Amino acid sequence: MQSKRKVGGKIFHEIVDPLIPKFNLHDILQVIIGASIFAVPIGFTEETWRLGETLPLTNVIGLLFLSLLFISMFTYYHYHRQHGKKHLNEFVKRVISTYVLSFVIVALIMTIIQKAPWQVDSLIAFKRVAIVTFPSSLSAV
Repeated sequence: MQSKRKVGGKIFHEIVDPLIPKFNLHDILQVIIGASIFAVPIGFTEETWRLGETLPLTNVIGLLFLSLLFISMFTYYHYHRQHGKKHLNEFVKRVISTYVLSFVIVALIMTIIQKAPWQVDSLIAFKRVAIVTFPSSLSAV
């Protein structure tokens, strides 16, 4: 009886697993490389550094939400459109993971080049990273 369940469960997973979009190692590497591709040229410009100092926090938060909106739209139409609302949790995880991973990659790069002064002025560091994450996260999806 138990072996029939295992066989039945295995068949079920073989049918259902390809239908559920997942966030695998390949996807994580794609986000890391994609975020890095835009983080380097944009994060190395003095205009971006000055923009991080002068742009109000509300505008930076607006860029953050625009990033999430654009990632959501691309992810929905590329990975989740055919699944509708059945896999909403996977969709949300993919969108949030893409943005957070992009943010971390940009923060790492900006910290390495000493343009994200986390100990001195964490607000400027956050704003600079969020500004660079906007295009970087879009190239990551």
